[in-house]
Amino acid sequence: MKDYEVKVLDENDHIFIETLRNLGMSRNVATTMAYLMNVDEASSREIEISTGLRQPEVSLAMRLMRNQSWVNVRSEKKPGKGRPIKIYSLAAPVDEIISYYEEAL
Repeated sequence: MKDYEVKVLDENDHIFIETLRNLGMSRNVATTMAYLMNVDEASSREIEISTGLRQPEVSLAMRLMRNQSWVNVRSEKKPGKGRPIKIYSLAAPVDEIISYYEEAL
């Protein structure tokens, strides 16, 4: 069995997530964004483990964030066979993302 280290969201992150949700951001996007703010980059699996979101929830959040050009995506080949994993990082400043939702109010 492999050791796997991931960061987890703390109380301040959960307060930030609630603030984003009050602006109209979905729970999935708010939670994913809060996690990506705390790391340089993360795989979909790391996001799932750290945030408690399920795989389809992370995928939906990433699709919305990619469509808005808020995240960068790169593929990384795993050793051996199998599909490459996608690595995500925030591409847009958090202020810009928040402004998008503030303007929509």
